[in-house]
Amino acid sequence: MSIHGFSKPLTRTVHTLLAAGLAAGSWPTLAQDEAPTHLETLEISATALKVEAPLVETPRPASVVTEDELRERNVQALDETFRYRAGVLSGHYGSDNDTDWFKVRGFDQATYQDGLRIYREGFYQWLPETYGLERVELLKGPASILYGEAPPGGIINAISKRPTDTAQGEIQVQLGTNDHRQVALDTSGPVTGSDSLSYRLVGLYRFAEGDIDFTENERYYVAPSLTWDLSEDTSLTLLTSFQKDDAVPYNGFKLPYGTVQDTPYGKVDPSTNYSEPSYDTNERTQSSIGYSLSHRLDDTWKFQQDVRYSTLDLLLRSSYILYQTGPREGARGLTYRDGTLDSWTVDNRMVGTWFTDRTENTLLIGVDYQDLENKGLEGNDYAFGDPIDLFDPVYGNFTPLSRDDLFRRTITKEQTGLYLQNQLRLDDHWVFLAGVRYDQAKTDNRDHGTGERQRADDDHVSFSGGVMYLADNGLSPYVSWSDSFQPIAGTDSNGNLYEPRVGQQLEFGVKYAPNDLDGYVTASVYNIKEENSLVTSPGGYQVQEGLRETQGFELETVAYLTDRLQLNAAYTYNDAISDNRSDDEPETPAALIPRHMASAWLDYAFGERVPGLKVGGGVRYVGGTRDGTIEIPSYTVMDLMAQYDFMRHWQARINVTNLADREYVASCDYWCYYGEARSVVGTLSYRW
Repeated sequence: MSIHGFSKPLTRTVHTLLAAGLAAGSWPTLAQDEAPTHLETLEISATALKVEAPLVETPRPASVVTEDELRERNVQALDETFRYRAGVLSGHYGSDNDTDWFKVRGFDQATYQDGLRIYREGFYQWLPETYGLERVELLKGPASILYGEAPPGGIINAISKRPTDTAQGEIQVQLGTNDHRQVALDTSGPVTGSDSLSYRLVGLYRFAEGDIDFTENERYYVAPSLTWDLSEDTSLTLLTSFQKDDAVPYNGFKLPYGTVQDTPYGKVDPSTNYSEPSYDTNERTQSSIGYSLSHRLDDTWKFQQDVRYSTLDLLLRSSYILYQTGPREGARGLTYRDGTLDSWTVDNRMVGTWFTDRTENTLLIGVDYQDLENKGLEGNDYAFGDPIDLFDPVYGNFTPLSRDDLFRRTITKEQTGLYLQNQLRLDDHWVFLAGVRYDQAKTDNRDHGTGERQRADDDHVSFSGGVMYLADNGLSPYVSWSDSFQPIAGTDSNGNLYEPRVGQQLEFGVKYAPNDLDGYVTASVYNIKEENSLVTSPGGYQVQEGLRETQGFELETVAYLTDRLQLNAAYTYNDAISDNRSDDEPETPAALIPRHMASAWLDYAFGERVPGLKVGGGVRYVGGTRDGTIEIPSYTVMDLMAQYDFMRHWQARINVTNLADREYVASCDYWCYYGEARSVVGTLSYRW
């Protein structure tokens, strides 16, 4: 593994980078009489700077979840990844099988895979399969300097499993509650008869019912990849994937009436389904092909290129509760989508590294291009079928949507970005980071039935900067600034294009990773503002006078307290407000966003006392929220894990989520959503 910008680093940095390289190329193993793998790998990220660097020596807020943790916590969906990290809210819409839902520092985020944007338009949701990932990285706050158009919450980057130089493999079987069953295969190693080719094949079948009655999801997934070492200086990795989901969609929509509000008929059961299970469907097929190229030109410069083409086919019929019509009845709506989403993304980077006796300098120059086309038939019925009983629903009283009720829409997006970033390390104590980016983004949204067209055509310049001091005792204070922008397709009442939403973050923090601590501790305070939000004027028009702001504090640690005992702990304070400046209403708390969140996970490897046994458990607290005048109480849930390595190649594990099967409302935002029910999953793995 090459080391960018740290050719004369501290010994600890070299060790960290080498450990990460070894972890990426071999199975995470735990011999029955050995201590667990240490945590240096958690400090490596390529997302924060687009060059690999230790997180503890980067003046940007970021977190990493490795394959070990994904495996041990049995992470089944991307939005379960950061449950034990600061600043991230997930699960606020319940156990949804349609979308990965995140809020980062009170805002939406953008999702990337292997450094390239995953486009998600409306209901066309690309869902990364977590069994196919080797780690997931999170860059918190505005990140347009490196990634272009994005909300101010941040960037989540899912890193796919890659071929390995040594032969290895796994066969896995899972059984669990909600009729959960899964069979998976992961095999990798050198291609027979070749010194320069290595492969990896990851495949999976999964079926599970949902927490809501009559919902389910069946998934087929396969991801072949191939690495070709063309020379000592050049490497090419081909990445492909195919995934098919057939589901009865999970519509967690409930009304406040019967969830957080009392009724004469009691509470609505969390498993109540207001949809039409025999009619609703979510058939999604997603496939991609791309490559990652790395070529070292000389001792100073390296060229890197990532390219991916992806396509998603969707047929969605999804009915849901709309509003209350009587003491125990409600009207329903229907969403219908039948179309495709195709996208090309390419990112070209030149990385230059040079040194003097006192400095180490890393210069990043990049050009990226993103192109999207989303087209298909759409329908929205806001009077779907007869009213349904809120407490004892009866299905079948509806008329299916006909093709005459549908209209055709085409959305195209195109973005080109040029970015420049420089990182200077001075005297092994100071790190200076500065970057600038220019973007040209165009969006066109056409309704072919009415001829209506919404456009956005924006040029934008983003900035980023940071300063960090690396003290000898492992304490590294820093300050950073970053920007974001997000185009808005549409025009105002005068026919003028809206300005893009823009965000800024100012952060002060400290990262602590002394030599005698196997892990890290981070703390930060931040302020994020998003301007140009759309709000409704007194005349009923959408105007750009909205402001959303978050002031927060985060504390996070991932560390071994002893050779056997590991702790993940996080605390988040978020004061998120929305300000509709078009009227005289006061600032209001942002819906969905709790002011306080906290979590802690401990796991313990018994070692020689009980060879091969490891147990873990966690507690997650999410504070109360408000939706207008509606108060949503806080909740606390517990998770458990136990795994046992027996014989030479076998491992058994059990994971329990929401141990006490607590019934709670996770959030309200017009609708209310029950949180995830208890799940129990057993896993048997054979690894070689």
